[in-house]
Amino acid sequence: FGSAAVSYEPTESTASQKREERLRKFRELHFKRNEARKLNHKEVVEEDKRLKLPTNWEAKKARLEWELMTDEKKKECAAKGEDYDRVKLLEISAEDAERWERKKKKKNPDPGFSGYAEAQLRQYQRLTKQIKPDMDGYERQREQCGEDFHPTSNSLIHGTHVPSKEGIDRMVEDVEKQIEKRAKYSRRRAYNDDADIDYINERNAKFNKKAERFYGKYTAEIKQNLERGTAV
Repeated sequence: FGSAAVSYEPTESTASQKREERLRKFRELHFKRNEARKLNHKEVVEEDKRLKLPTNWEAKKARLEWELMTDEKKKECAAKGEDYDRVKLLEISAEDAERWERKKKKKNPDPGFSGYAEAQLRQYQRLTKQIKPDMDGYERQREQCGEDFHPTSNSLIHGTHVPSKEGIDRMVEDVEKQIEKRAKYSRRRAYNDDADIDYINERNAKFNKKAERFYGKYTAEIKQNLERGTAV
């Protein structure tokens, strides 16, 4: 049997369809490439912004969000006539409370004296935490001073400021607290050049002072006899 070879030649419509298909795929690829380029540029810009932010920006942002949420919760409780502290305690689980107690015990609020600079820094931080801005007093003072509220080199306002009674009372209270706190510290005894040297080192000197404090009245006569050379 003989077989006749049949040849199929693409028609003009088939070629046109294939060309349209290729053009459609090309347009899709071109569109995807442009979208990827835009996304990459956006990511680069965002990463540059993140790198320029402070290192503790995330912690500050979380803190601000938490403070805003707390303010909203307080307003909501005040509108309902509820106690915010009580509502907050009801929302805390026993596990969270135990974990916070353990963390609180680990913290040492007073690391002790390590230097005058560190002590001054702790005092500064303690005082700044106590500062609560009085916006009403600020506005009143700005209205009273007028243009002199922001003085220039030509302003003459020296000696015109009179502190409020509340500010003076607050300063007096703080000074009294500092005096009371300092009175609890034991001061370092001054070195006496005329005192007898009856020790060989600093540790021995402390021991002798402690022994003198407890047994000095019983051994005073024996010590005097030894110094005079009349001891039996």
